[in-house]
Amino acid sequence: MKSSEIANVSFSTTKFREGYSMPEVDSFLDKIRRSLAAWESGQAGVLTAEEIEAARFSLTKFRAGYDEEQVDNFLDQAMVALSSFENDPEP
Repeated sequence: MKSSEIANVSFSTTKFREGYSMPEVDSFLDKIRRSLAAWESGQAGVLTAEEIEAARFSLTKFRAGYDEEQVDNFLDQAMVALSSFENDPEP
């Protein structure tokens, strides 16, 4: 996964079942993008794979939210990408 790919990420929305807070997820995606961009330029990112694993978002119900499973699956992929940089920082 590259930082440029994050701009193209989209998740289904929910309304009548729980979902993740859209502003919180969007903000976290920006942190992931910035961290990947830093690693891609040879600097350590501001976010770690461990922090992605620990991330929690407010739940929504009866208002729009992101599909939890889709967000969780994406975060798993982002965690693997950041972990690979952390474990082998040399390109």
